[in-house]
Amino acid sequence: MQGYDKMTKLAQSVLAYSTAEQTEVVLLSADTQLTRFANSAIHQNVAERNVEVRVRATAGKRIGVASVNNLQDMALEQVAQQALQLALLQPEDPDFVSLPAPRPLSEAATFVRETTDHGPEQRAAAVGTICARAKDQGLVASGAFTTTTAEVCVHNSLGVQAYAPTTLSNLTTVVMSEDSSGYSSAASPDVRGIDPEATGREAVDKAVRSSKPRAIDPIECPVVLEEYAVAGLLMYIAYLGFGALSVHEGRSFMANKLGQQITGKNISIWDDGLDGSGMPLPFDFEGTPKQRVDIISRGTANAVVYDSLTASRDGTESTGHALPVPNTEGPLPTNLFMQRGNASKTDMCAAISRGLWVTRFHYVNAVHPLKALLTGMTRDGTFWIEDGEIAGAVKNLRFTQGILEALSAVRMIGSETKLVSDYLGGVRVPALLIDRFAFTGATVF
Repeated sequence: MQGYDKMTKLAQSVLAYSTAEQTEVVLLSADTQLTRFANSAIHQNVAERNVEVRVRATAGKRIGVASVNNLQDMALEQVAQQALQLALLQPEDPDFVSLPAPRPLSEAATFVRETTDHGPEQRAAAVGTICARAKDQGLVASGAFTTTTAEVCVHNSLGVQAYAPTTLSNLTTVVMSEDSSGYSSAASPDVRGIDPEATGREAVDKAVRSSKPRAIDPIECPVVLEEYAVAGLLMYIAYLGFGALSVHEGRSFMANKLGQQITGKNISIWDDGLDGSGMPLPFDFEGTPKQRVDIISRGTANAVVYDSLTASRDGTESTGHALPVPNTEGPLPTNLFMQRGNASKTDMCAAISRGLWVTRFHYVNAVHPLKALLTGMTRDGTFWIEDGEIAGAVKNLRFTQGILEALSAVRMIGSETKLVSDYLGGVRVPALLIDRFAFTGATVF
């Protein structure tokens, strides 16, 4: 870690070198350690450390961005000058008003020392637990165990000063036989929240139970979606439609729907950067404090998230959801939650006469963003439900489904939630029983 004092000194040095009208400095420090395994043995252990300096400079309504990972004074002076030079070459952005002014910041529990101190021997022991359990069942385990310590520091020439250290641990495994596979993952800012024994047990159990899968025809039927599957769908529709830029560009299913019911009334989805049960960060990459945003409230499209640029277009305030610039995505939620219910997955299974149980999805893509219509494949544990019980494994299926329609057909919601990480942050979701879900194709495996 660089630490608060060093990061602050670096940011202030860059600001001092800049001659732009307004300047923003974003420092991103990351120390990532990875233990990867395949064929039930560790084959790679690596560590990477990097510090990136990103400078945004303005000249009127022209904006330029430059970055460097060299922390010497000469490099810091050059990157400040390059950002301004690039700004002078850009066309004007008529929507740009100003970089953000400072606002009071709240604290969030983002850093756990035990995660930073978790070394390769401890990760190897965790991996060994999973591999041993897989070997006992004649199965093969693969996956990765990652621990990351990161720091985000944002300063600008208007007085914004924000700093936060963060930690994240993530253990993922796929356990396979010749004709089956099982998946499990666990994520937490606190590595002590990762249970390798439980992670391995879940994946091995899925691989054992999904052996000898039978083929079934494409079908529309009730489905139990485990938390992994729900998280995958929520991440994707968040990317497609929960940000203000997608609404402005007319590519969001939320466009012209705010205030209208778009899912069942039992569905509530929000983003809260201060909630420590997810992957919190108290401010965004502009140094703006994160606000809780109730995106879908009891089925009603309530709000989208903003950064400073999209907020100025709508005459409102940023909600603290800016990504590092430049980017084409605009603001996005990074600590999403779905309201839990009161059912267990056993209850959900018992409530289905004929249907499917899905562990997770992969190769998900948008078919029609304005309808939140997605397609993708089941993976690592798909089962047929008959008369309220698992009646055996089935071969994987392709789904093509409007996700808002699916969320309008949710009959039961899990009483427990699971944190699932993605490249932007994380989502904490329950399992769902959905009365109608369309599977439109089959596979040979």
